[in-house]
Amino acid sequence: MREEIIMAGSGGQGIMFAGTLLAHAAMEEGLNVTYFPSYGAEMRGGTANCTVIISDDNIGSPVVTNPSTLLAMNESCLQGFAPKVRRNGLIIVNSSLLKKEIGIGDIEVLEIPATELAERLGDKRVANMVILGAYIKRRKVVPLKRTIECLEKVLGEGREDLIELNKKALRKGEEYR
Repeated sequence: MREEIIMAGSGGQGIMFAGTLLAHAAMEEGLNVTYFPSYGAEMRGGTANCTVIISDDNIGSPVVTNPSTLLAMNESCLQGFAPKVRRNGLIIVNSSLLKKEIGIGDIEVLEIPATELAERLGDKRVANMVILGAYIKRRKVVPLKRTIECLEKVLGEGREDLIELNKKALRKGEEYR
């Protein structure tokens, strides 16, 4: 098994946190993992993306040119990274921030209104966890239970108040469709 993921969004949308959480969960499952963040020049609002490779074999390089999966938090990231997704891949996109429906030939596309679902939970900042929960359900690379267990480690001390909301958002994404 080898899963190559690009997660992309604007700075402040929690892309790096989602990637870090997924990488930790995969490590806890005993899988080999690489995590490679990339930041735009701007502090907030600029582009942010990360690549995560999860494999049961050794990983030679953290570079991903043709991911099997793209998690896109907004339309500009979708447009920028979708052409790189390999044939028969998966794109999960935050449809709350899309202006039009998308269709990309031989790639499965899941449009999920992540921002709207997160707002219903009380905080639009957990849209990243909604998207991640949908990914976990679709790809089954790591169990949701393991990901939830890793929340406390990744969030760190003093942020315990965010754990329950992030759990709810992960579950909301998993339940979608």
